Amino acid sequence: MDERLTKLAARLAGAGESPPAPCPDPIGLAAIRTWTQAIGDTTPEYLDPVAGVAPPAMIQVWSMPGQGVVHGRGAADELLRLLDEEGYTGIVATDCEQSYDRPLRHGEHLSSASRFAGIAGPKRTALGEGYFVTWYQTWYDETGERVGEMLFRVLKFRPRPPAPPTGQVPHPATSRDTEFFWAGTAAGELRIQRCAGCGALRHPPGPMCPRCHSTERGYTVASGRGSVHSHVVHHHPPVPGRTPPYVVALVDLDEGVRMVGNVVGCPPEEVTVGLPVRAVFERVDDDLVLAQWTPVDALEPEPAAEEPVPPDALAIELTPTFVIAAALATRDFMPVHHDPAAARAQGGKDVFLNILTTMGLVQRYVTGLLPGAAIAGISIRLGAPAYAGDTLTLTGRRTGEHTVEVRGAVSLGDHVTATVRLAEGNR
Repeated sequence: MDERLTKLAARLAGAGESPPAPCPDPIGLAAIRTWTQAIGDTTPEYLDPVAGVAPPAMIQVWSMPGQGVVHGRGAADELLRLLDEEGYTGIVATDCEQSYDRPLRHGEHLSSASRFAGIAGPKRTALGEGYFVTWYQTWYDETGERVGEMLFRVLKFRPRPPAPPTGQVPHPATSRDTEFFWAGTAAGELRIQRCAGCGALRHPPGPMCPRCHSTERGYTVASGRGSVHSHVVHHHPPVPGRTPPYVVALVDLDEGVRMVGNVVGCPPEEVTVGLPVRAVFERVDDDLVLAQWTPVDALEPEPAAEEPVPPDALAIELTPTFVIAAALATRDFMPVHHDPAAARAQGGKDVFLNILTTMGLVQRYVTGLLPGAAIAGISIRLGAPAYAGDTLTLTGRRTGEHTVEVRGAVSLGDHVTATVRLAEGNR
């Protein structure tokens, strides 16, 4: 570890807890309403104007510094700034453990203090080399009584430079003569141009029939069956988007025309002249689908078995609006949760859920599973990012008299594993 980091970490650890500072605003109904609407939590006591209590998982929201404040007065902020200067500009939360000493009432004005807990690294991670930084935050009411505490850990990492393009399959030039063919592959059809004058089929498509010279044309949808007329095994030169060796074949279609395409679904040495093949379609990207060939007797891939969804599962569509609205409702203005370009610059593929939102969703799931349950604490560990456009599915089970285990999965794997502690007296 860098000597400056070591010395700074030792000094921060020795400083102990910072003096409590007032949170920006008192606990207010408007902020709670915004949070519950963004998270989708319909617990009625949160919006009761007389006897209302704040959602427990909102506790960090009351001390968030707000837009334009990169680092506030937290115990780890000096260290986070130094890591920024050293090039570790990426940041992602990894762990959070919150304890709630009592319900918080509307109108209370909290204060917040923090203490530095430690730094570990440098460590190699999937995001790049980085340091794990941990601190504690404690909240107090106006009398000085502690009302909650949190352990928070982040990874400060050096974003990897964008990888050089690995190459994409070149897109074919399209024209009025060929656009019908590519529209067909996109629809999973093998379309062959047909002369409207004499009915002759031709491929590649062209503006004029070579038999009767008519310029009127249409198309027919081929069966997609044929046999290999000839083929080569390509080794060199490199072709963008393709890994050699692979087979390029000229195929005799049952309809009487020939068409070129790769043969997939079998080793190159198994491709022979006369091999019966059928058309398959490869989606290269959002704009291009290619017609390829595979042996007729090649097994169709069996669809992956879908895991049964438990009846008490909570599925949340992570639209961009949801991701951004929830981040704003939790007063998290980190650009990676609002700006797709910023998220991609840090190595993500889109904006993704912030940890405060994940904490709120875990709380929403448990109070929906156990109506009326009072929550004493939530501990979460983040895994795969929950990107906009995905679906987060929460499931859980009661593992003890006062504990509920929650799992939240997205298409990339487990996004969150959590343990929720119930207050004494819950049933």
